[in-house]
Amino acid sequence: ETLRDDLTQGHQVNFTLAKFTNAFDKVTVNVVKASEEAGTLDITLKDLKASLQKQNEFNDKVRSALIYPVFIVGVFVLVLLVQLVYVIPKIAMVFKNLRVPLPLPTKILIAVSDFMLKNTIIFLFVLAGIILFFIFLYTKKKGFILNIFYSLPGVSGLVKLIDLTRFSRSLYLLLNSGLPIVAALDLTSEVVVRVQTQKIINKSKEMILGGKTFSDGLRTAKGYIPTIMIKLVETGEKTGSLDKSLADISEYFDYQVSTTLKTLTALLEPIMLVVIGVMVGGMMISIIAPIYGLISQVSPH
Repeated sequence: ETLRDDLTQGHQVNFTLAKFTNAFDKVTVNVVKASEEAGTLDITLKDLKASLQKQNEFNDKVRSALIYPVFIVGVFVLVLLVQLVYVIPKIAMVFKNLRVPLPLPTKILIAVSDFMLKNTIIFLFVLAGIILFFIFLYTKKKGFILNIFYSLPGVSGLVKLIDLTRFSRSLYLLLNSGLPIVAALDLTSEVVVRVQTQKIINKSKEMILGGKTFSDGLRTAKGYIPTIMIKLVETGEKTGSLDKSLADISEYFDYQVSTTLKTLTALLEPIMLVVIGVMVGGMMISIIAPIYGLISQVSPH
């Protein structure tokens, strides 16, 4: 309705899209604006549709890769709570009645369980306080925390590939719609998450303004930007088809992200199972060890 009303009043489509910042980012709005001015809105909308489909598929791949670890951690937390709230109190009562000598790990488990049951309100307040503290810390120091997370082994390379995929796809859309490369680079710097990627984009923009080419700007970050991207951009500049080269680059990085996600997921599954198995097994041993000790004392008699 808003779009229809705005068009009736003589406004363009991009005017309406700019009102809905939660649904349309600056790249989309400016792509539509440039295409309206160039008279290629119909072609651009088809490109946007294809790009959004690829972006949704891309997000689904990332989301599906995260589901399994989150599920495993959730199950572990649930098992831990059941042990602390229901199982350990009953076993602790048996140990107390039989006056069984307890090893240190068992004493710690019983102490934690006892504290949770006797101080449930305090425990919940402490838990809520910790959660709120991390939320506050994330709100105030979001950039710092994310930079640490993005620097973690395994995560760093994946985030870089995701950044380059978004960057190349967004730049393709903007250039294909007719936007000048400097203005396009300004907008694409907002769709990436790593500060290093943003610095490379800004450096490339400065070099273009200084008379250099886009590939020259990328070449200054050769250790970060893959050689294949620099070569394809250089070829696109020489043949006058930079936008098409960027489309190919985004497809290439999309494939790389998919492969990396599959590899990380395949590695993460057994590692998480082993770690959680060791933790749960340790808890069970802490519970069972005193029972075996009691049996060994009784059996000779």
